[in-house]
Amino acid sequence: RGERERRTREENERERERRRTENENKRTRERTRERERRREREREREGENEREREGENEREREGENERGEQERKREGVREKGEREREENERNENERKREREEEREGEQVRARTRERERE
Repeated sequence: RGERERRTREENERERERRRTENENKRTRERTRERERRREREREREGENEREREGENEREREGENERGEQERKREGVREKGEREREENERNENERKREREEEREGEQVRARTRERERE
C-alpha cells in the first residue's frame, strides 16, 4: 500500500514537472514570437522613416523647404541623435529581456536537474 502511494506521488510529481516544463516552453515560444513581432514593427518603422526622409529630401530639392542651411543641419543632427538614443534604448531593453529569459530558463533547468537527482 505504501509503495503504491509512493509511486502515485512520484507519477504526480513527474506529471507536474512535465506540465511546468511544457508551460515554460510555451512562454518561451510566445516571448520569441513577440520579440520577432517587435523587430518586424521596428523594420516597418525604419522603412517609413526612410520613405519620409526621401520625401523630405525631394521637397528640399524642389525648393519647397526654405529654411536656412545651418538650421537644417542642426535639426538633422538633433534628430539623428534622438533616433540613435531611441535605438540604443530599444536595444538595451531587448538585451535585458533576453538576459532575463535566459535566467528564467536556467532556473527551470536547475529545478529540473534537482528533481532528477531526488
